[in-house]
Amino acid sequence: MDHFELRNGVLHAEDVGLTAIAAAVGTPVYVYSRATLERHARVFAAGLAGVPDKHIAFAVKSNPNLAVLRLLAREGYGADVVSEGEMRRALAAGIPAADIVFSGVGKTKAELASALEEGIGQFNLESEEEGVELAVIAAAQDRQAVAALRVNPDVDAGTHSKISTGKADNKFGVAYDQAGAIYARLAALDGLTMRGLAVHIGSQITNLDPSRAAFIKMGALMRSIRSAGHLVSHMDLGGGLGVPYREGEELPGPAEYGAMVAEVTADWQATIMFEPGRVITGNAGVLLTEVIRVKPGANHPFVVVDAAMNDLVRPAMYDAWHDFAAVRPTGERITANIVGPICESSDTFAMARDIDAVQAGDLAIFRTAGAYGATMANTYNSRALVPEVMVDGAKWAVVAERIEPATILAAEHVPDWLESSTGSA
Repeated sequence: MDHFELRNGVLHAEDVGLTAIAAAVGTPVYVYSRATLERHARVFAAGLAGVPDKHIAFAVKSNPNLAVLRLLAREGYGADVVSEGEMRRALAAGIPAADIVFSGVGKTKAELASALEEGIGQFNLESEEEGVELAVIAAAQDRQAVAALRVNPDVDAGTHSKISTGKADNKFGVAYDQAGAIYARLAALDGLTMRGLAVHIGSQITNLDPSRAAFIKMGALMRSIRSAGHLVSHMDLGGGLGVPYREGEELPGPAEYGAMVAEVTADWQATIMFEPGRVITGNAGVLLTEVIRVKPGANHPFVVVDAAMNDLVRPAMYDAWHDFAAVRPTGERITANIVGPICESSDTFAMARDIDAVQAGDLAIFRTAGAYGATMANTYNSRALVPEVMVDGAKWAVVAERIEPATILAAEHVPDWLESSTGSA
């Protein structure tokens, strides 16, 4: 459920007409619903009611906007971060350092040192080498680094290949059959307190069977490591629960996921950790755009909008689907190709799609854009960096400014030796 609905023929975000936001801020612009974010955060937590000892850390990479993080901090969420920049955002949003989990396969020594100084709650180690580096840094700071070992269970999540992270040939974690020995060696290092295991098999998971299989394997590994005399008090099960991108699509929700986890982990006697991202923010945001023109095509007309692949890259990168809807629908339908203005054929949101009939000047939205939308935006073709708005009932505010090309240009410099040279063509 979200809070984007038609009222008197106009799409609203909660109590605010999207036409008003477009008039004030311009397009394209991301619009988030506070009510939807809060509801999803609470529904996910409620779905885990059967898990008695748990820790929920929002996957910051899915939407690192400071206002979004502040809202989730107030809901009691921690943060799962994959860079020092994300850690700084989480701290700025009021998330306690002890509730931050630092994941990611390429943490630098500087990032490890900074996170240690801030006192974050847990490092998810991706390799034995990383653990050795962290132990040395922690010992030099006279600290103990609390860590879990991420394991690659060689389980196919059944999702898109570019967001699959738990197969043997993916870059994440250590091999399952080597994990016990690696854990033992890391547990013996000064400066390192090994307390658990971590697993994450992919994103946009639409079938719970692969997750169940991975968790069962992790439980067996946990018991083996404990039998060797080592502490395993925390089990991080990652995130990845999918959301419906197409109208009418039915997927497992937090309640079904939570029941499965509660069943599998019933005898684990450990704190179970979660890293939800998309399931919290995905349907809480839309990308609002304006139709530039409708151009005839060989088979279907091209609806050219002012949003582009630099604003929402998921369709170009993953062939992802985002429902498209007119802000003022007339009831008429057309079959059309939806494209942006970028000079790339990949700047295409949909081909031969049945959509609301639109024409130049009309406003429209791409739904389910609250996760991996603005955070993956860029300035390709020297375009502005897309702004973000949050709505709260009848109130709304810009929570990330549009960064114009002139601002970006001002950060670049021509060296003196080019300024003074004449050159010739």
